[in-house]
Amino acid sequence: MTSLQDVRDEIKLKLTGDLLEFELEDETIDKVIASAIRELQRYITTTRLITIPFKQCIDLSDPDCTNGEELNVNYVVMIYRTDELGGNTTSSSSYDPMQVAQWQMLSGMGNLKYFQDAVYNYSAWTTLQQIRNTTSTDLAFKFDKVTKKLYINTSTGTPDYITIEYIPVIKDVEEIQSEYWEDILVRLSLALTKVTIGRIRSRYTQSNALWQGDGETILQEGQEELKELREALVNNSELYFPID
Repeated sequence: MTSLQDVRDEIKLKLTGDLLEFELEDETIDKVIASAIRELQRYITTTRLITIPFKQCIDLSDPDCTNGEELNVNYVVMIYRTDELGGNTTSSSSYDPMQVAQWQMLSGMGNLKYFQDAVYNYSAWTTLQQIRNTTSTDLAFKFDKVTKKLYINTSTGTPDYITIEYIPVIKDVEEIQSEYWEDILVRLSLALTKVTIGRIRSRYTQSNALWQGDGETILQEGQEELKELREALVNNSELYFPID
């Protein structure tokens, strides 16, 4: 896992080679890294899962509703039932009548007792499920990003627990768990740092100096790296998720 110190050290290494004096304080570098994280937030689509007690309206910012965890949710991707419709016990599980019928024909045992009634009941149940799904979509949801409240519709029974797949809000370097995004963060932070120190070094110029600073050079280098990175991020972004 990459830490804030790791990113800071890599920026210093690539810009100074551990030989030159770096003009930016650690606090300023941290602000540049935070700016890079904020820009990457719109592109990071790594999801996480959490299973919590079901409510039709869940406040995802309230730890009392999320098993004591403080969630920072950027986007809710999908919702899953934790338990089957028949319940969480194996005794209430339903069987596929077609599978039972095939076993019945191959076993040579003849018709099972009450099997035909079970088939009729199962057919009626599936018909009722189709009608319910037509009039009301099961597990349809709406996430209010402002209030952090998740509204869930159920049409086929209320589960005890629900599993939510969501994209978190990234605030710290340690929250990025993907090696790909860690690499992108370092590269973006480095490019932004180059632009920052390039503007500082090119603020004033000396016409008769024996030595000339590299402010313009490093500024141009950082701008080109930023342009390349941003174009790559846009071209590879997940269009499935809305930009908001």
